[in-house]
Amino acid sequence: MNVLLMLLPAVGWGLLGPVVARIGGKPANQIFGTAVGTLLVAAVMTLFYHPHLSVPTFLAAVLAGSFWVIGQVGQFISFKNIGVSTTMPTSTGFQLIGTSLVGVVIFGEWSTMMEKLLGAGGILILIVGIMLTSVTDKPLVAQRTPQKKLPTILMLLMTTLGYVVYMAIPRGLNHSGLAIFFPEAIGILLAVLVYVFVTGQQRIIKEPVSWLNIAGGLVFSLGAISYIGSVQANGVNSAFVVSQLAVVISTLLGMIWMHETKTPRELAFTIFGLLLIVSGAVITTVF
Repeated sequence: MNVLLMLLPAVGWGLLGPVVARIGGKPANQIFGTAVGTLLVAAVMTLFYHPHLSVPTFLAAVLAGSFWVIGQVGQFISFKNIGVSTTMPTSTGFQLIGTSLVGVVIFGEWSTMMEKLLGAGGILILIVGIMLTSVTDKPLVAQRTPQKKLPTILMLLMTTLGYVVYMAIPRGLNHSGLAIFFPEAIGILLAVLVYVFVTGQQRIIKEPVSWLNIAGGLVFSLGAISYIGSVQANGVNSAFVVSQLAVVISTLLGMIWMHETKTPRELAFTIFGLLLIVSGAVITTVF
């Protein structure tokens, strides 16, 4: 059972990108459906689990959920521009670097010199992994994603701040992840509605593809809820490291299920880059 809990987060989070990309629609359709699906799961969970949260904690969780939307919108836009198999390794690497730095600066992790050296080495490995998964053969890239790759990667780098804040806020709260899942889901939907109305895309609420993307919220919730259980059963380090296998699942599904083509050279660099990203996650988390 503990092994299953350890693997489910990777499955849920690994499926999110390919599922919404397969269903289709604009990023606004995808983020709206994902938000609605997440809130539905969180509401059902609340019927069986009755957390008692203070007002400050509730509001902090709502804020965390709203920042998640920034990161996820960045990913969904990137799926359209450069594909799932290129987006996910890059985005995951940025997240791991960001959360590691937050852990050091804000939460005082890596307190010894050896931990600092290993952590810095892990971050360097992550950076190399990101660079390798981004390697492309220029003539083909010009045909597939003209003038989109560098701006999209820079956009991913900026929107990753949303993920980093989303993951940092709960670490400062004295409540389990399950207790704050419902207010996080409320924050997610509220932020999505703000995004939709500010960008003038209100019509997507009536479009069927938006509601089909509820499936994205279901698989995201599977990952989030099982991750909470895995942390309790297996510990933070083991749960986190194994959950990073999501990037392998989503990248491979992007190529197999979404038929995102890569040359043999690109594929070799991508696979090696994935191995480095997972290795960097192990080093920065476990050692």
